[in-house]
Amino acid sequence: MSQPHLRTVVVLAAGEGKRMKSDLPKVLHPMLGRTLIGHVLTAAAPVGAERTVVVVGHRAEQVREHLSEVAPQATPVLQERQLGTGHAVRIALEAVPDATGTVVVLNGDVPLLRAETVAALVEAHEGAGAAATVLAAAVPDPTGLGRIVRDGAGRLERIVEERDATPAQRELREINAGIYAFDLVRLREALGKLSTDNDQGEEYLTDVFELFASAGEPVAVHVAADHTETLGCNDRVELAGLRRLLRDRVNEAWMRTGVTVLDPATTWIDVTATVERDAVIDQNTQLQGATVVGAGALVGPDTTLIDTTVGEGASVVRSHAVGAEVGPQATVGPYAYLRPESRLGRKAKVGTFVETKKATIGEGSKVPHLSYVGDATIGEHSNIGAATVFVNYDGVSKHHTTIGSHARTGADNMFVAPVEVGDGAYTAAGSVIIADVPPGAMAVARGQQRNVDGWVLRKRAGTAAAEAARRAREGASDSGATASEGD
Repeated sequence: MSQPHLRTVVVLAAGEGKRMKSDLPKVLHPMLGRTLIGHVLTAAAPVGAERTVVVVGHRAEQVREHLSEVAPQATPVLQERQLGTGHAVRIALEAVPDATGTVVVLNGDVPLLRAETVAALVEAHEGAGAAATVLAAAVPDPTGLGRIVRDGAGRLERIVEERDATPAQRELREINAGIYAFDLVRLREALGKLSTDNDQGEEYLTDVFELFASAGEPVAVHVAADHTETLGCNDRVELAGLRRLLRDRVNEAWMRTGVTVLDPATTWIDVTATVERDAVIDQNTQLQGATVVGAGALVGPDTTLIDTTVGEGASVVRSHAVGAEVGPQATVGPYAYLRPESRLGRKAKVGTFVETKKATIGEGSKVPHLSYVGDATIGEHSNIGAATVFVNYDGVSKHHTTIGSHARTGADNMFVAPVEVGDGAYTAAGSVIIADVPPGAMAVARGQQRNVDGWVLRKRAGTAAAEAARRAREGASDSGATASEGD
């Protein structure tokens, strides 16, 4: 297994996927953190192949671009005309003319395939010294799938596509998963003998098995332990079914490591996310991308975290976060929105209807209610009053606001950046802060209140407000007269 130049992986990803009815190539449809082909390449990685070749065709440039991001070591090879799987593999092997040993052939739309299954297939193939080994599965409903046909001794006789199968063969439930291991030298020779004498007029890779069997070459079948691993998808209904299966697999795996998932049916955790022991994931929660949830943290309900880190013992409730860091024992929500580069220190708080962006909130500091904090640094143990806006944009450029430690800012404040509020300073409610506030000072930036007496009675005569004011004034007058008489 460790010898160099003995293994090659070929992934077939040239098909259009017409039934997906999509401008996006089928293999690029996303599913819990990776594309379909991304899942397949991940499953193939432990094989330790020296070379990986991906056969592309429909919207080849899109697939090539994606491969450059997720598997830059892979070599894309163009199949201009889709003339069958045998033709596709032949084109792939032409790109690696000096390759020898074992070649593993995978379909690009089998996202539930496990790395352990691919490794077991290769080990069984090489251990048997077979010319070819097919991965098979026993499925409840084989409709539309190629069947494994065995001889009287139980050996592989041939693989037959459903469209070419007899009624008796269609009753077979052991199917071809479209995943194979071959001796590369013998495969090259067999590919040159394929014909197009079939219903589709294509070169079937599966015909190689019949050629090997008829020539007395050893062929083998390796049966997958779980048939769901071999399921592909042809339309969005089947894709949704695969997504649910993967969701359940991922959730079960995390629960077995000590994570509590309160409602697995409504919890979606990407395969790229990480959840630590004793974390609690409540219902209707999505953990996407490179999200990490620390030990003992609570996330949800009704929460989406994308590329976000949640520290140990923190709480994120009914909130949305993208590219954020929530420190240990910090609290977020409900109904908070953490945008990229939002960083909360230990025991910090971002509360109800608060939005943050490029904001660092220090240990123990709080932004409890109805505020926007953008392009800002808040020190430790400070409190930001309700309905506060950090005015960071002047119409051309963004500017930064700094609030010191142990500061107290009043409700309904506007901090017009760039501005700095020093340690221990206060700002009065309703203030628009446009200049720096020294440490320990109280900033008051609002107009003096002026009451225009009798304005409602004069300007809004006949309204309910005027009537209420009149009664109140008369009541006050009567109270004053009674008091005078008593004196």
